[in-house]
Parts: sequence; structure tokens; C-alpha cells
Amino acid sequence: MEILIRNGVVYDPLNGIEGEVMDIAIKDGKIVPTEKVDPKEAYVIDARGMLVVPGGIDLHTHVAGPKVNLGRVMRPEDHRVSILRYIPGRRHSGSGKTTPSTTVIGYRYIRMGYTMIIEPASPPIKSRHTHEELDDIPYVDKAMLPLFDSNWFILKFIREDARDKVATYIAWLLRTVKGYAVKLVDPGAGEAWGWGRGIGISLDDEIPGWGVKPRDIIEYTLDACIRLGIPHKVHIHCNRLGFPGNYETTLETIRLTEKFPILDRPIMHITHIQFNAYGGETWGNLRSASEELAREINRNPRVSIDLGQVIFGTQTTMTADAPYEYVLYHLTKWKWSSTDAECECAAGIVPYKYRKKSYVNTIQWCIGLEIALLVRDPWRVVISTDHPNGGPFTRYPWIVAWLMSKRARDEVMKKLNERGLRKCILPSIDREYTWTEFVIITRAAPAKLLGLEKTKGHLGVGADADVAIYDIDPREVDPSRDYEKLIKALRRAKYVIKGGEVVVKDGEVTRVIYGSTYYINPVVSPDLEKSVKAEIEQWFKRWYSVSLSTYEVRIEELRSVKEVKVISRV
Repeated sequence: MEILIRNGVVYDPLNGIEGEVMDIAIKDGKIVPTEKVDPKEAYVIDARGMLVVPGGIDLHTHVAGPKVNLGRVMRPEDHRVSILRYIPGRRHSGSGKTTPSTTVIGYRYIRMGYTMIIEPASPPIKSRHTHEELDDIPYVDKAMLPLFDSNWFILKFIREDARDKVATYIAWLLRTVKGYAVKLVDPGAGEAWGWGRGIGISLDDEIPGWGVKPRDIIEYTLDACIRLGIPHKVHIHCNRLGFPGNYETTLETIRLTEKFPILDRPIMHITHIQFNAYGGETWGNLRSASEELAREINRNPRVSIDLGQVIFGTQTTMTADAPYEYVLYHLTKWKWSSTDAECECAAGIVPYKYRKKSYVNTIQWCIGLEIALLVRDPWRVVISTDHPNGGPFTRYPWIVAWLMSKRARDEVMKKLNERGLRKCILPSIDREYTWTEFVIITRAAPAKLLGLEKTKGHLGVGADADVAIYDIDPREVDPSRDYEKLIKALRRAKYVIKGGEVVVKDGEVTRVIYGSTYYINPVVSPDLEKSVKAEIEQWFKRWYSVSLSTYEVRIEELRSVKEVKVISRV
């Protein structure tokens, strides 16, 4: 299919385009020079007075895998309030607000103009389940991040100070379960939890039975990922998440990167940083520590972040940080699920309601926005709600409006806890994001952080033809004042093109297609891999309840696969 988008107002930061009126030509699923498309033969979209941007990329959203599925079971009430009916030939039925069914996830993302999503936490042993659900999500490309934070092989090789083995094991596991990057959740806490510890452990607490500390896990995996050449290095949920005073642990974690060189992209991505930016000693004197963290992030180019923005209402928290979910359950006294995935990680699920009049929840809402506005480099900031922990991904248009409009923020703050606001600096921040910065944090930056900037996150020749067109003219609409128009436009795109096919028109899906699954395949020394593989096979029989052949996710099991091969120094 050939498509010609005429006279759109284009924002494409990766190519230095800021609000230029221009045409975009599409052929064979790629962006091509306009002369390559015949206007008489092409499907022509008149985008006059409309915003044209690359497809959105969500770098951190819990949408697939065993904990998400269990969350659906735990929240029947969540599925009564949000239902999509079946439309023959266009849409499957589905339900769920914070824990949507798989097809609903795809419909809601694509209607907002998002074309790629990252599932950020999958137990390797349950990766097949995760991939099966990702395969069932229509439209979007996707990738998943396997968990390494309490993996017994990682702990064993760190204890032996076997850096090459750590790197080789990471390479082998990413290839075996078809993962994209290393995910660490509260490093070491899942294993300590199995010994009755793990609640609020710091970087220097020793993990029982291993003689390894959380800082060791972070440093060894950072070293391994750099040597392996993995583009998106360590994706980390910091220790002591959710505890008052945890910003100091986050600062320590950031400073661990100083042992490593400055590369062409950050080597550590701190996810949902809002939950790790708390000052104070107790919930009673909690305060925002956004200034301290933003100052350190501004100083250190090795680190990027996503927000974990809180959305008021009842949400479903789910994380591999099982110890903290235990704490949260005792705060909420509602529902709780906890599990341990053999030799690899743990997880927990607890529903939670964020209240506007709550002192703590008011501070949480402010922190995410504060950090986004205080960090000067938008190329190291990505929007997220840590779906569904802070709120549903469908609220991204509101987050964009809060960042682009002080007036929008002020309207919300009128309804919040006044004592909580006094512990924050958001009321005094005047900065408002520009249209270019909006496109950076939702498209260009995540593409670059994933190492996919050649084909994703831009509209230059050779890019994948993933395009969102919004019915709003950035030359005439001032988002600072008319933020409601911005929200309305971003909730449902006028058109969305995925892989060169029009899949959304006038805010509604027109047909169902499926994207591809990306995974990383680091190439390491064959002799070293053979040696480590032999060790894995030996210990696998002793430690695991499944066979090694069953553990592997084969390419033919997935709907569509895109391998990203990288040459390592291991």
C-alpha cells in the first residue's frame, strides 16, 4: 500500500524537524522520499492543520505474563466498569480498565497513536506465557525484559567473581527466552524474601546464603551489558522502593554508574522513579525528594528515567518486588497475592486506591511531574504510569497536558491535600514542555534508549511507517491555555498508520493486524558459551522443575520475530 500524508504539521526531533508543514510518503511499510509515491495511485490523507508525529513507544508497561493474568482474576470489579463490544471484522470483545484483556490493550494503545510497547518484567521460566499474551495483543510491536535480580545463576557467578560467566549467561538467557534487556527489581530482595528477609534491603545488605550484596548485582550486570553491547543496558527498579527516605538509596544506585564510561546512550534506566524519590523518615513526615534526584540526574548523563506517574483512583499494583507488596497489603488490608518463581524471582499483587485528599498520595502525584520538569534533558525522560501500578496507560494524554500546562497542574492541585502540597515544589515550577519535548519523551527518546532509533521514533526515510496524526494544529492551539483540546486530541488519534497500513481512522480501529516481537541476540565466544552452557545444564537438573529444552522459547512459537544481533567483547 502506498500512502501520502499531505500538508501535515510535522514534529520529528530525531531529524531536527519542529513544526514544518510537509508531506510524508509511505511505501512497502517504510517512509520513503515523496517522489517515490504517485499521488494518483496512493491513498492520500489530507493532514492540513493536523499534528503528524511518529508512533508512540511505551518503554515500561505491565501488560502480559503470569502476574498480569492473576491481576485480572483478582479484579473482577475492574472488568465490570470497562467493556469493549465485539464489532465483526474490526474488533474483538474485551474488558478491563487497569488490567485489560490482551486485545483491549492493543486497541487502546493504537487509538492513542502508540505503536510499540515494552513488557518490563517477566520471570524467565514463565516467558512462554508472557510471549503468548504479547502475541495476542494486536497492532503494536513489543519486547519483554526478563528478570535477573535474584537469579541463582547470576548470584552464583557473582559469588565466584566470574564476570565472563555473568555476561555469557545473560547473553544465553536473552536469546533463550527471547528477551530484549536486563531487568533488575529491588536487586536481591526476592531471594532474601525466601529467607524471611528482603523488606527494604539496602545496597549493602548481604543476601542470605550467597555472600552477595545488591550493589554487586547492579555492578556486575552493568559491566556485562556494556561488554555485551546490549543497547538498552540495565533497566532497574531500585532497592527500597516505596519506603520513606528511599531517595538516598536511589542516589547511591545512580552513583554506581560512575565506575563506567559515558557512552552514546545511558547505561542505566531507572524506572518509575516517582516511587523511589521519597524523603522523610516516616509516612507522617514524607516529603518530595525530586530536587535531590533531578540534580544528580542532570549531573550524570549515564542515567535515564521514566516517571511512574500516579493517577488518582483505584489501581492494581503488581511487581516482582514481592516484599514491598507484603508491606502494601498490610497498609491497605484488601487483596494480596504473592508468588515465587523457582530460582529466579518473586512477585506480588495488591489493589490500591490513590486519593486526592491523602497527604501521601498528593506527594506521590507531585513527585513524578516534578522530576520530569526539573530534569533538563528530555532525551533521558520517558512518560510512564508503571501501568497498572500508578494508573492505566490510557491516562497518558492527561500526563502530557500536566507537563505542557501549568494551568492544568494548578487545576488539579486545587483539589489536593494542602499539607502534602507544602512538602512539594510543584506549585512553584513554571516550566511547560514544548511540542518538541512532548514528541521526544513519548517517541524519540524511548526509541533511542532502546537502540531502535534507525527504524523507530522518527519519520525520516527508511523508518518503519508507524505514524500518528492528531486533529490539533500546534500552530494555533496553545496547550498551556487550551490543555483540554490537547487531551481530547491525544486520547484518540485522527489516523494511525502501523507498518504502512491505516489501522485507525477518525479515532476508531478499521482493521486488525499484529506487530512483531523484538529480542536481543548477543554473540559471545563460542568456547565460553559452550563451557557456561555445560554448567547451566548441570545445575538446571538440580535446581529446576522443568527441562532445559522446555525452558527455551523457540522462534517458531512466536507470531513474528525481529532479532537484534549485537557483537560483544566477551
